[in-house]
Amino acid sequence: MTQPNECQPINIIREEGISTHFSQNINKKVLILTEAFPFMFIGEIIGVVDDFVEMKVQNTSIPALEGKTWFVHIDSIEVFYIETETGIKIPELKE
Repeated sequence: MTQPNECQPINIIREEGISTHFSQNINKKVLILTEAFPFMFIGEIIGVVDDFVEMKVQNTSIPALEGKTWFVHIDSIEVFYIETETGIKIPELKE
């Protein structure tokens, strides 16, 4: 039987894994879909602070919120895609 201090809850493992992945991709473009308003962010990853992704938002569903730095809580992220040199590019969204 596993000892209590040998096993971490899945939410902690998930949060650490996602935080590490975002930390390894600073300065890359990211598309994030969240469970709550404003629902979509496209921008550049600036950093990871505790369990928040700091990003410079280029596009979102509300133009007044663009061009600002946002902190997105990792638990609110439903889906994300980080652009890489070899992967599919995130499209530029225009009005």
